[in-house]
Amino acid sequence: MIDQLSALDKRLFLFFNGLHSPALDSIMVLLSKTMVWAPLYVVLLIVIVRAFRLRSWTVLLTIAIIILATDQVTSSFMKPFFARLRPSHEPSLEGLIHLVDGYRGGMFGFASSHAANTIGIATFLTLLFRNYFPWMALLFFWSGLVSYTRIYLGVHYPGDILAGAMVGVVVGWIGFALLNMITTKTSQQSGTIRQH
Repeated sequence: MIDQLSALDKRLFLFFNGLHSPALDSIMVLLSKTMVWAPLYVVLLIVIVRAFRLRSWTVLLTIAIIILATDQVTSSFMKPFFARLRPSHEPSLEGLIHLVDGYRGGMFGFASSHAANTIGIATFLTLLFRNYFPWMALLFFWSGLVSYTRIYLGVHYPGDILAGAMVGVVVGWIGFALLNMITTKTSQQSGTIRQH
């Protein structure tokens, strides 16, 4: 069963990685970088500060914790534990995959930190703003685009992306639940203090 899933993962990878062109190469490299999305982060920061004002630090701290947690789970635990070679380092795929500027990434790729980080943020903010800004769900499109660049660049299998996405959804949901719990408890305590 594992061998069949691995074979399917490789076939899907070769298909998606094969959808390349010289014009797309530089674009995909850019879209894969964190800093190119700085304008999006600024917009999200403005929305968060305007919505939460003095309490916005709690939301920003939760986002930082989500990124730290997803990164630690995928990079510090899963990658060394499963030790699955990235496609760019897989000897059986040598000469079959499209790499850009010789970029190969680290040795192991399961699971994708890019997918976990971006899906974690998308999940958290979509849940947080679901009643006020439904367009936050578009962050899943952003996450999907960033994740696809990793396949295009030859450094992740679709299975790496899927596993990273699952980690992101779970951590993002836990972050939302914890923030909700802390906010509710703080509000109740403030109410009790005011009553006295």
